[in-house]
Amino acid sequence: MPFLSDKQTLADLNLLGKYNPHSVFSLFNKVRTDGGERLLEELFRQPLTEAGAINDRSGIFRYFQGKRYTLSLNRDLFVQMENYLGSDAGASYPAVLAGTLRKKLLASLFRDESYQQLQDGLRATITILNVLYDLVEQLEDGEEGMPYASGRKVLATFLANSRLSWLRGERDAVDLPAARIARYDYLFRHVLRDEIELFLKEVYHLDVYLAVSDAGRAGGLSYAWALPADRHQFHASALRHPALPAGVGNPLSLDRDHNMLFLTGANMAGKSTLMKAFGIAVYLAHMGFPVAATDMRFSVLDGLYSSINVPDDLQQGYSHFYAEVLRVKTVAQEVSQGRNLVVLFDELFKGTNVKDAYDATLSVTEALAAYRNCLFVISTHIIEVGHALTDRCDNLQFSYLPTILEGNTPRYTYRLTEGITNDRQGMMIIGNERILEMLEEG
Repeated sequence: MPFLSDKQTLADLNLLGKYNPHSVFSLFNKVRTDGGERLLEELFRQPLTEAGAINDRSGIFRYFQGKRYTLSLNRDLFVQMENYLGSDAGASYPAVLAGTLRKKLLASLFRDESYQQLQDGLRATITILNVLYDLVEQLEDGEEGMPYASGRKVLATFLANSRLSWLRGERDAVDLPAARIARYDYLFRHVLRDEIELFLKEVYHLDVYLAVSDAGRAGGLSYAWALPADRHQFHASALRHPALPAGVGNPLSLDRDHNMLFLTGANMAGKSTLMKAFGIAVYLAHMGFPVAATDMRFSVLDGLYSSINVPDDLQQGYSHFYAEVLRVKTVAQEVSQGRNLVVLFDELFKGTNVKDAYDATLSVTEALAAYRNCLFVISTHIIEVGHALTDRCDNLQFSYLPTILEGNTPRYTYRLTEGITNDRQGMMIIGNERILEMLEEG
């Protein structure tokens, strides 16, 4: 079964977005091939749901993160090679030779560019195959327990093909004779066509492994360990948002007996950032990617849902409150199916009056707490809800992100603290901005 999530969750956590420089995808999108980028997008859209597969993939990333290999590929040159290999050659060597000689003649008589394009595509292919040959030689052949052994074998087997024994000798060739161009062209685009297709697929995987591991190393990221789904637990000793390398790392542990974190704190104290950090870590961990958390271990889940930035819907005529209600309904439907989910609710029912928000937050939180197979983080400004829940549910953890007053200036520690906050700085912040004085003076 695929990992469950939806458009709202992906947007809340800013996970996707090839053209969004601040997305989580962009943190890892340092690939050097278009095929690698397509594969990276596919991995982001299809997290894994089997512990063994997750740990196997993260093992490969971890291996490369510790090795610092470099794939020195020119992206434009690689595209040139792909375009060349993707076009058809003749079905026989005599036909390819005749076509090559014809292109050469047309180039000399009419300045036709076909012959030059053929040479450029062939030279790009020879150059890139030699770059890959150099990299594969660096990979430890026969290293005991090497996680990438099967991928290395695919690359090495192709490059060791006896029909490519000439490859190293042509790495610096500039102007190849027409007969040799025809021979190599026939070999690449006809004889070895299927082998090259498999080879390129592995190159795309290698590109992703190196790019993701490089990003993990640069961002100080670690790797999580996946546990069977029936363990119902999450643990990290220092969890932070991956876009904040210097961010404060907080410990977070949830299990079947304490599967709900009820989070309070003032505005700007860091509640939403902590929730997003948790959600992103869970999502990336299911992909086998490095995470911004140390000592992380987690039970494999069926999916992840959030309600953090729920917009109103003018076209449907939905108010912000009704949009929130529909969002909670969507998540409740998934939870009630018995699925193992992570659920993130930030400031439930903030689109209605305080009394309704209190009653609704209390009722929904209490109802969700009955599903101990799921992991919940729920935040609110209405701290009275937390006090009421202490008498109703025995599986809640209460934590807050404190605000320290230095005179009339709030300072935020961003450190998770046990308990329920008493911070109420709303009017003080309004006062600091001199809003009332401004209106009175005006």
